[in-house]
Amino acid sequence: MADKILAKDKLADFLGKLQADYEVYAPQEVEGKAQWAPLEDAGKALWEFSNTSMSPKDFFFPQTEVLMRFKNVQDHESGMVMEAEPPLDKKRLLLNIRPCDAKAFQVLDLIFVQDEMTNDLYWKDKRDMTTLVGLACSDPCPSCFCTSMNCGPASTTGLDALLFDLGDKLLVRSLTEKGEAVAEGLDDAAEGDTAAAAEQATTAEGKISSSVGMDNVNSRSVMELYEAGMWDRVFENCLNCGTCTYVCPTCHCFDIQDETQGTEGRRVRNWDNCMSWLFTMHGTGHNPRGTKKDRVRQRFMHKFKYIPVKRGGEIGCVGCGRCVVLCPVNIDVRRVVNDMNA
Repeated sequence: MADKILAKDKLADFLGKLQADYEVYAPQEVEGKAQWAPLEDAGKALWEFSNTSMSPKDFFFPQTEVLMRFKNVQDHESGMVMEAEPPLDKKRLLLNIRPCDAKAFQVLDLIFVQDEMTNDLYWKDKRDMTTLVGLACSDPCPSCFCTSMNCGPASTTGLDALLFDLGDKLLVRSLTEKGEAVAEGLDDAAEGDTAAAAEQATTAEGKISSSVGMDNVNSRSVMELYEAGMWDRVFENCLNCGTCTYVCPTCHCFDIQDETQGTEGRRVRNWDNCMSWLFTMHGTGHNPRGTKKDRVRQRFMHKFKYIPVKRGGEIGCVGCGRCVVLCPVNIDVRRVVNDMNA
């Protein structure tokens, strides 16, 4: 697939073409933050930003999602009536998604889409209907450590196309058939443009100064890591507020509840988090993760040991650094994992 070139002064025409086939979303400045929003004006798309405040996982795994609706009519021959929620009625396109966030969807595919018997249809429907057009990072922020997590500033994993910002133009690299459809009609890139994109990727990777070691985490047994003495101090500052889980692009704990009013109701799936004691509370009153230490250890063991063991070595973290920036008590995931690896 040949690289293409899109001049920035043609972005409005390019967006108009996309809007004929897709609902287009992109990071924009909203209330002083880079946030995802419907893109109606090409001029509002952000091209220079570190990352969005929240990851785009909400597009596939909404904070609150209706799974079905039901009506309980006892005196009717049909009795309990259940109605499935309709799938998306139009394709979607996420423009300028960062490579780390796209990589996170590939990780979550391993959780939600495992085989035909257990696929999560709500996740898969949205994934099938969505095209991901990434924007390579040229200036990673100090909290990024994506290169330690099987990712990088110009990683293509999970993307349909990747853009490189070359100033007054964009290099468009198609990676899938969905990406080719987006780039259709654009002019071929010159050799100099492709070389500039490669140089930008190398330079950006060199700017990432944070690193996390995983060699010993991988080689040690689950029980050896579980019983490590470091957990006796890591949990002390944690508030169990759950901020790290909500901003994380790969966290996916949820709870399912039936909400009823009269004879009608709906079944909803809501984000939950492993930092909450209630998340693992059994009906008997027993809680297998009843202490703060249990819950903090679970979060890190799940991402850096349990998921790699069960998912072919894939790590449940992409190194986006959001939890590093937003933790109210400055718990740094890089320091914790390096302690696990010591």
